[in-house]
Amino acid sequence: MDEHYSGVSEYAANLLRALSRPDQTNDYRLFYNSFHNLDSRFRFLESERWSINGTHWPNKIFNYVLQKFLAWPKIDRILGGVDIFWSPHFNFTSLSDGSDKPRRIITVHDLSFLRYPEFFSARKNFWHFALNVKKILRTADKIIAVSENTKNDIIELIGVPTAKVQVIYSGNNIKKREVGTEEAREFLVKHKLAATAETKPTPGRLILYLGNIEPRKNIAGLIESFNQIKSPAVSGERDFSDVKLVLAGASGWKNRKIYDAWKNSPYRADIKFLGYISKKEREILYSIASVFVYPSFYEGFGFPPLEAMTYGLPVVCSNVSSLPEVVGDAALLINPFKVEEIADGIKLILTNNDIRARLIKKGYERASLFSWDKAAKEYLELFKSVYEKEAE
Repeated sequence: MDEHYSGVSEYAANLLRALSRPDQTNDYRLFYNSFHNLDSRFRFLESERWSINGTHWPNKIFNYVLQKFLAWPKIDRILGGVDIFWSPHFNFTSLSDGSDKPRRIITVHDLSFLRYPEFFSARKNFWHFALNVKKILRTADKIIAVSENTKNDIIELIGVPTAKVQVIYSGNNIKKREVGTEEAREFLVKHKLAATAETKPTPGRLILYLGNIEPRKNIAGLIESFNQIKSPAVSGERDFSDVKLVLAGASGWKNRKIYDAWKNSPYRADIKFLGYISKKEREILYSIASVFVYPSFYEGFGFPPLEAMTYGLPVVCSNVSSLPEVVGDAALLINPFKVEEIADGIKLILTNNDIRARLIKKGYERASLFSWDKAAKEYLELFKSVYEKEAE
């Protein structure tokens, strides 16, 4: 389990919360392994139909030694036997064979490590190699893809039949709340985005990126485009002297070139790395930023653009992988491999109020289409069809 809810853990928590509402028929037995007792994190699932089962091995021992090499313990047996075993992500998982074998369903968020292995560290690539993802997916009874793009990657890169893969779109991880002026001011002072407590809650225009600091996200390209925006020689008569670039997210891997791009920028004083931020801080940033930019080279789904739209923040994002599928016509799409396009897209939103207003309106409409309740309903239908097929 992650220390914070983010990525797959946030996906799983939101989906389980949604599943617990309409389903009064099935019994759910949840399993996790952590050296620490994490039962308290599942209190939102307290019900006679839900049970929490945890083992407390160090993760490296549990995954590599017990599950991969010894194929013990059988997780479904720890749970007292299950008809269907669903994994929110691929991992080392040992299950019973023979007549006790449960049907297995796996959710795949992306296959970026197969599509772009150069974006990952040697350690990450070794992990994916050791997992033998192709074998895991080929032996699964059903695969859930979070986008059509991910489905196409699974079929192409893994070689599984089309009928084995079903797309279920994720929900929106965030709901809009009103952020108070004092709350925003305290955040800006804390992160040195405002010099004093008296500074207004919008100290200039903020360009916001939110996500891990890693090569796949194209942050070096974003910094280069920011340099172009700030340069008087490139921007001409437009004044962007008040514009700042805020990069919020945990430090990932292979990001030396990203930090070098920042250090070498003549405008590095206007570029701020915030590190990991809480959900509350995320909401503050969405409410005070001027434009959200997501120039990623590859995404299996892409939550941040939808979250930004929920807060009425106009979005500039890549025209590759799943992103056009998710944002539709509610974002300004750019080629992430062309720095000039990223810069031009940002400048257009900062200076054209008509386009800005249109994107804000369409963004609200687009974000409302993605619901965890809808995703839970489709999961339940899939669970039922897999169970009925097994019973035939």
